[in-house]
Amino acid sequence: MPRKISLRKVVAPPRFQGFRPYGVNGLCSERVELLYEEYEAIKLADYDLMHHTEAARLMGISRPTFARIYESARRKIAQALVETREIKAVYGNAVLDKSWYECLSCHARFTIPRSHKQNSCPLCASECVEPLKN
Repeated sequence: MPRKISLRKVVAPPRFQGFRPYGVNGLCSERVELLYEEYEAIKLADYDLMHHTEAARLMGISRPTFARIYESARRKIAQALVETREIKAVYGNAVLDKSWYECLSCHARFTIPRSHKQNSCPLCASECVEPLKN
């Protein structure tokens, strides 16, 4: 029986819901699902230029597990680029570092400081917000 997959710590959710190829005739029906932990691995290793050991510690996983997540993310992004597929950001085995919310009006994602008592979107001031589910 395989081990239970532990949750991977994600500091912030992606600021996008997906990407579509530009200039392609007709949409490809299949999309590539990039998990939040894969996005976090790409962000930490390639954008923040962290070593795998340091990034793994930040995500609360082992270095070999980080390397597997990072490799999976790179392959998915390469597949989406080569096969002109849409990339969709989806939850996987992630837990968000803080409580995050999404505005149902403008789709912004944000945290609400403890000192702020009102649950409203900081961008559009809409009160139609809901917590992002872990």
